[in-house]
Amino acid sequence: MDNWAFYGSILLFLAAYGLIIWEKINRMVVAMSGGLLMILIGLLDQETAIKDDIDFNTIGLLVGMMILVAITRRTGVFEALAVWTARAAKGRPLALLGLLCLITAVASALLDNVTTVLLVVPVTLTLTEKLQVDPIPFLISEILASNIGGTATLIGDPPNIMIGSAVGFSFTDFIVHLAPIAIVVLVITTALLMLLYRRGLTVREEDRQKLLALSPGDEIKDWRLLKQSLAVLALTIIGFSFHGMLHLESATIALAGAMLLMLINREEPEDVLLHVEWPTIFFFAGLFVLVGGLKATGVIRALAEWSLGVTQGDVAGASYLILWVAAIASAFVDNIPFVATMIPMLQDMGQITGMNLEPVWWSLALGACLGGNGTLIGASANVIVAGIAEKNGCPISFRGYFKVAFPFMLLSIVLSHLYISLRYF
Repeated sequence: MDNWAFYGSILLFLAAYGLIIWEKINRMVVAMSGGLLMILIGLLDQETAIKDDIDFNTIGLLVGMMILVAITRRTGVFEALAVWTARAAKGRPLALLGLLCLITAVASALLDNVTTVLLVVPVTLTLTEKLQVDPIPFLISEILASNIGGTATLIGDPPNIMIGSAVGFSFTDFIVHLAPIAIVVLVITTALLMLLYRRGLTVREEDRQKLLALSPGDEIKDWRLLKQSLAVLALTIIGFSFHGMLHLESATIALAGAMLLMLINREEPEDVLLHVEWPTIFFFAGLFVLVGGLKATGVIRALAEWSLGVTQGDVAGASYLILWVAAIASAFVDNIPFVATMIPMLQDMGQITGMNLEPVWWSLALGACLGGNGTLIGASANVIVAGIAEKNGCPISFRGYFKVAFPFMLLSIVLSHLYISLRYF
């Protein structure tokens, strides 16, 4: 039974993954069906799936921020930001792509990559519509930038929060150890993306001049709602920054912000909830249960044990192997359960061998965060951008994303490997 469960969960996960890549069936239907099959055939029980595997902190954060963004969007502020950004880039799409990458990365480091893409993507879609250019290069670039920026700080990406909490690393520790390589990766990635897309991003002069003639202030439709929305958004962001000191999860803060804005503005729940990306929410739930099946049958644990067994006693070897295993695993499996499994194993390894594991922890963080760029379902930000793009009539294909992003992910891991080698060994 144990062997059957072990290999059965792998086969089911690979079948679901294959259907997601095939793209003939909606990815939410595939993920939910795969998750339910894990329970129906007894690889996982429903109570464990709901209690331990579905990350309600991620789900709550997404729903709360989607509600906040849906209400804020009515003010016209995203259109105003789009006009301001376009004027800063003088309406040139290539300069705009570089500027949006920078904005996305910095915001992802200071907030988190999920919140950032929920705020930046509506601005991007408004801009590309006004300039009559293909939004896909911009959206793919923003996914990459959000995960790179999120790597740099404690609060930028969930794996960093988990590692920081388990090991006791501070906000400053993450900036000192991970921000330097994140900046290098961002600069090289942005430059290469601009080189890759330079021929495809052309705009008619009349569209450019028309956009430059617009005034950001003229785009605001409701100043009263804007003030309310920005005040609540600011409070929510402050809450995210101090959530550790407040002993509150980010989902609680996001949902509290959403409910506060609905109370202040007396919003109709039915109207607001129509704007929540429910297919994305259910896709996450299904994906969490699918990965939960791999965890319950010992697949993720076996992968972690193999990684540690190969390099027992060698800090440099362990650092390099963890970096690459975490990167490849995080590209195909959600990085949260993988990191959750690796943390106690690395702690045991440290106690048994007496090694200084600090370089290994930074390798795990880099691999998990940057590896998420590898596929369209590798990280939360990727799935959200894909969901918003699909809703707005410009779907990002799994294969189309993979062809661009996977080589960039590998490049970022090669750069991280060199960085770890030079800095720690």
